Amino acid sequence: MSTTSEPRLTNADLEAMPEDGNRYEVIDGELYVSGAPSLIHQIVLLNLAMAIGICLKEHPIGRVLPGVGVIFDDYDGVIPDLVFVTNERMRKTVSGGRFHAAPEIVIEILSPGKSNERRDRHVKRSLYASRGVAEYWIVDPENRAAELHRRAQSGELVFDKTILQSDELTSELLPGFGGRVDSLFI
Repeated sequence: MSTTSEPRLTNADLEAMPEDGNRYEVIDGELYVSGAPSLIHQIVLLNLAMAIGICLKEHPIGRVLPGVGVIFDDYDGVIPDLVFVTNERMRKTVSGGRFHAAPEIVIEILSPGKSNERRDRHVKRSLYASRGVAEYWIVDPENRAAELHRRAQSGELVFDKTILQSDELTSELLPGFGGRVDSLFI
């Protein structure tokens, strides 16, 4: 009796995916497909990008970028909603219009559905931890909250705190950045 398994997909396989409005990612050789983001997803993305962008105008230490490809190796390529990368790291990690190492901060905005939530909360968090992301933010539009995961001494991204609507979202990696979470949802 033989067992067959699906072949692992690579980033090269993603290049052959159709231009159909879906977002294709590969994590550990497994294909993940996301549909077009919702209106609230895009409102949160824009508000967060603008808030970080204003901070970076005053403290020009790096860039915030939406939807840029991050290629870790042949079997791991993702498209985070937002990333923050310092100027120094950007010079070292970008080639061919994509990152080839971890940005300092990765931000994912949850899309509806259990499979999307599982991918962002577990699969991607594990990937980002193994690749050196310093902070991982998960923004939850449904609950109007954000979760912060920070790199521990062990190298893992560990849950730090949940920030609710009236709480302040800050980061040691972004000097001068701060704002109430509820401002992301308007």
